[in-house]
Amino acid sequence: MTERPLSPHLSVYRMSRYTLLTSILNRATGLVLSLGLILLVYWLVATASGGAAYRGARAVLSLGVLKALYVILLATFSYHLFAGIRHLVWDTGHGLERAQSQRSAALVVIAAFLLFVGLAWWALHAGGAR
Repeated sequence: MTERPLSPHLSVYRMSRYTLLTSILNRATGLVLSLGLILLVYWLVATASGGAAYRGARAVLSLGVLKALYVILLATFSYHLFAGIRHLVWDTGHGLERAQSQRSAALVVIAAFLLFVGLAWWALHAGGAR
């Protein structure tokens, strides 16, 4: 029986490569956002269950630890959104050259940071001031 070739182990890749890091970070942020959906579903079920359930959920979801988690979820959403758009552009066959890929990696980080700052400001000042 012939030996099938094995995929290289992760340790053979240079982790300083921008494409590898941005791709892994995109997957990691997707995982974190998936876990954050548990909080969203909890809130939606409490909202649909009536006033008492909603008040209880609001008390739980207002805890300081969860507020810190919301900041993390905002940051991961911001990055995952722009990295996903980058991957969609790559799927069309554009932006695959080294210089274009480096430029798009920087754009993803900058755009994600700006969106995160904007969303955090809005949550703290405009939307969260009630």
